[in-house]
Amino acid sequence: MQLKETTVEKHYLFRGKIVNLRRDEALLPDGKPCLREVVEHSGGASVLCVREGKVALVRQFRYAYGEELLEIPAGKLNPGEDPKEAAARELEEETGLSAGKLDLLLTLYPTPGYSNEKIYIYIASDVHEGRQHLDEDEFLSVVYMPVEEALAKIASGEIKDAKTIAALLFFKNLSTKTI
Repeated sequence: MQLKETTVEKHYLFRGKIVNLRRDEALLPDGKPCLREVVEHSGGASVLCVREGKVALVRQFRYAYGEELLEIPAGKLNPGEDPKEAAARELEEETGLSAGKLDLLLTLYPTPGYSNEKIYIYIASDVHEGRQHLDEDEFLSVVYMPVEEALAKIASGEIKDAKTIAALLFFKNLSTKTI
């Protein structure tokens, strides 16, 4: 059985700076009509930066949750922007670090039930100190934490951000693999 649903018509309910909201008319795999609500997002890029056993995290207030979160550096993709370039930009803007090399670690679909957002997670190497230059509306602090402490904060529920959890667990898995 084919599982593909077919879009019949897209209806935009809201177009914003960060997201658009649509209600689509679609057809289920069996041909029956249905409605699908979709939050369009341009996607994001993030960077796992581990130096000397410590991961670079940023602590910032996230309005939608009403709390401060610990996260790997990340940001929204600009229209047509290459995710790798966005990752390099965000690492430098938020932490003042620059990576000589960025490799794609994984691509994350954070909310596939209603959004098309993709988050590209890179791992940094050959990292050098630079100068932090936050966006005008960005307020955060940089935290350098031993990887094991960050993993413990995932286990305790203190680190809740999906991209950060995925990146650190993926990194832990890579670090413990033997051939």
